[in-house]
Amino acid sequence: MADSAKNRKFNTVFDWFDQGRDGYLSGDDFQQMVALFTALPGGDAPENAKALHDAFDKWWSLLLAGGDSDGDGKLDRQEFIQVMESSVTAPENFEDAVLSIADAFMRIVDTNGDGSLSFDEYVRMYDGLGIDPAHSSDAFRRLDRDGDGSLSYQEFRTAITEFYLSDDENAPGNWLLGPLS
Repeated sequence: MADSAKNRKFNTVFDWFDQGRDGYLSGDDFQQMVALFTALPGGDAPENAKALHDAFDKWWSLLLAGGDSDGDGKLDRQEFIQVMESSVTAPENFEDAVLSIADAFMRIVDTNGDGSLSFDEYVRMYDGLGIDPAHSSDAFRRLDRDGDGSLSYQEFRTAITEFYLSDDENAPGNWLLGPLS
């Protein structure tokens, strides 16, 4: 698994979530991710903010319970990758830990409330989350599976699911955060 697509994606997520840039994930890093998400237009709506807080808390609890092997209250990269594989992406946890964030997030970034993401909404999302928007056009094109010029709720959920669960190098969902490195 050393260089599998999943491993590279989990490394990308670790780097993105390590807001303190100290090589560890902590509860503070997760709270900073919540702040990043809720800073987007629509993120301050109480139902969206609560849903994000609850989902990130659930994810952090799963990570800590299953991955904090030395009991220090934080996860290093290896602990994170191992618990992502063994617990967070397990069917019984994935919906609550990851897809609930995606659902709340979709409500936030769908600024016009039409149930889909336009290209402009997608680019604003990329920029607001600190993801290099240079790749947003290519990513959007790959994720827009029906080619209608928008990402439906289902296309967005499919992309999230592929990103976290698929080890297929060519899965369109791998582009969720830009190209796989």
